[in-house]
Amino acid sequence: MWVLFAFGSALFAGMTAILAKMGLQKVDSDLATALRTVVVLLFSWLMVFLVGSESTLTLVSGRSLVFLILSGGATGASWLCYFKALQLGSVNRVTPIDKSSTILTIVLAFLFLNEVPGTWKLIGLALLAVGTILMVQRTGGQEAEQASTGKSWIFYAVLSAVFAALTSILAKVGIQGIESNLGTAIRTIVVLIMAWGIVLLRKKQEHLHTIDRRSWLFIVFSGLATGFSWLCYYRALQEGPASVVVPIDKLSILVTIAFSRVFLQERLPKKALAGLVLVVGGTLLMLF
Repeated sequence: MWVLFAFGSALFAGMTAILAKMGLQKVDSDLATALRTVVVLLFSWLMVFLVGSESTLTLVSGRSLVFLILSGGATGASWLCYFKALQLGSVNRVTPIDKSSTILTIVLAFLFLNEVPGTWKLIGLALLAVGTILMVQRTGGQEAEQASTGKSWIFYAVLSAVFAALTSILAKVGIQGIESNLGTAIRTIVVLIMAWGIVLLRKKQEHLHTIDRRSWLFIVFSGLATGFSWLCYYRALQEGPASVVVPIDKLSILVTIAFSRVFLQERLPKKALAGLVLVVGGTLLMLF
């Protein structure tokens, strides 16, 4: 059953990137992240009360609470970096770097969770790394686009991947013995505090009145997509090995690329398409 939840996580995560990109076009990325987190928080706690797991809140151990807080902090940092990168760069370039967090996750799972990667997983990691490089590179007419937007998006995309990997490992430890919906809801509180703390610190809340109706709509829908993705992801992570759940979740890149072509008219050159094939192939190999 956890495999189905992992694929459900990939589907909704792929939708999140596109909805967020469309909502970020006229909105500061930090403010949009904070607003999305409100939606995710409400959704996650709604699910807690629907399944009746709020009664187990007092049973959460101090150790689990610490790791849930740490994973929430890593998630908040990953979100802030990811949506900043999305605002500065194209979806087709930012997403592959973010999804490469799989590589670091496998390494961390080996070091801290004793999940030893087999031969197929190592080959898959190599293909994933090569494919990511091919997808990020741009040639020909796209060099002008890259020069005009700058390369700061790469910095934020890499940080997003690092924090995403840390999130998976910390959450895996934190949700042991806890109902997955409750664990997700607790983590989201941390993300909310972190996101709004940055907004208030930088006084970006003053721009709330400038957000148009279209942007509000996409921000809310991206928050809902994230909520569904999280609920599926942490349910899968609770029951299955992190070294398998994470690669499945990263297949969301297929959904993101397809949606970016339809809704954002972002085309993949042949080199990037070859990279996508390697990324997907490497991800599938890691499932063996």
